[in-house]
Amino acid sequence: MKQDAHIHSPFCPHGTKDAFELYIEKAIQHGFTDISFTEHAPAPHGFIDSVPTQDSFLKYNLIEPYIFELQQLKKQYAHDISIKIGLEVDFIEGFEKETTQLLNDIGPSLDDSILSVHFLLFEKNYTCIDFSSQSFINFCEQLGSFESVYTLYYKTVQKSISADLGKYKPKRIGHPTLIHKFQHAHDALIDDHEMIKNTLKLMKDSYYELDVNSAGLAKKYCLEPYPPQRYILIAKEMGIPLVFGSDAHRAEDLHQYYDKVYNDR
Repeated sequence: MKQDAHIHSPFCPHGTKDAFELYIEKAIQHGFTDISFTEHAPAPHGFIDSVPTQDSFLKYNLIEPYIFELQQLKKQYAHDISIKIGLEVDFIEGFEKETTQLLNDIGPSLDDSILSVHFLLFEKNYTCIDFSSQSFINFCEQLGSFESVYTLYYKTVQKSISADLGKYKPKRIGHPTLIHKFQHAHDALIDDHEMIKNTLKLMKDSYYELDVNSAGLAKKYCLEPYPPQRYILIAKEMGIPLVFGSDAHRAEDLHQYYDKVYNDR
């Protein structure tokens, strides 16, 4: 099985309008047998998107059209490729109950899903840690150090793994080192080795899959996959199921760095 299980879509509010068919035809052309569209889920009820563009989440009224269109495409391409309908769900500390309700409402219609952390809670405010290099640096200054933000990030990822989000909680953890996205935009050198290993151990103990996410290689301040190659190998040695995801937000980026990240592991 050759799969790409982290793909966004024309429904992505901060992506492109590349049609589903462009992704699907490219996947078939490159010999992929399985793909999962994992659009950003709607925000949990009551959560206000803190990014200036207000475009982190799919609108609630677009869930049904998103699922319906993919249901039709699953049938249309059934003989050529397996298409899974999924979502990338945000774990937002303090909104566990609302996220559980969201998953209970949408979960029965999904084939696949990812649980990711993009927002960190500090002093009753939420900051998106992958919006821009400047906003990331500003947040580090607010907390007093880059180390403090890294620590808060991994603690939040670990809380996402341990959280009770109901029967439809995703079983794959998305880009668990997303905090590295802007690591070359500042001079601080952060040793997060133990934090990453502890996160992987919790994933193993809780029977979670790892999103082997190649998108970081395309980010100018990251230049490595999420997680870095050495931790992909550690995860493999630990017996954590590895699932490749390109995190493509446009058809051009589908399967980006697949051979480098996945086949060379």
